[in-house]
Amino acid sequence: MLKSILYILIGTGVSFLLNYLFIGSQGWEIDLYNAFAFGLGWGLAYFVDQPQWALPKKMGISLIGIALLLGIGLSLFNFEIAVPSIIKFSTIFVVYYLFASFRNSKSLRN
Repeated sequence: MLKSILYILIGTGVSFLLNYLFIGSQGWEIDLYNAFAFGLGWGLAYFVDQPQWALPKKMGISLIGIALLLGIGLSLFNFEIAVPSIIKFSTIFVVYYLFASFRNSKSLRN
C-alpha cells in the first residue's frame, strides 16, 4: 500500500513537471489535476497487481479511481476537463497491464 501511494506521488510529480515546464501549460490547476490522473492510474494499477485477487475486485477498485477523478473534476472544473483525465487514467492502467502481460508471471510486482 505504501509503495502504491509513493507511485501516485511520484507519477503526479513527474507528470506535472513535464506538462507544466516542457509540454505547455493549461494553467497549473488543470496540469496538476491531469498529473494526478496519471499518478493515480499508475499507483492503482500497481496496487491491484496482485495475482490472488479476482478480476471483479480489481475492476471495482479501478472504477473507484475513475469515480474519484470524475468527482474531483466535476467539482473543481467542468465536464470537458474531467473526461480527458479519465481517459488518461484508463490509458495508464491498461498500459501497465499490457507491460505485465509480456512477463511470465503476468505481474510487474514479481
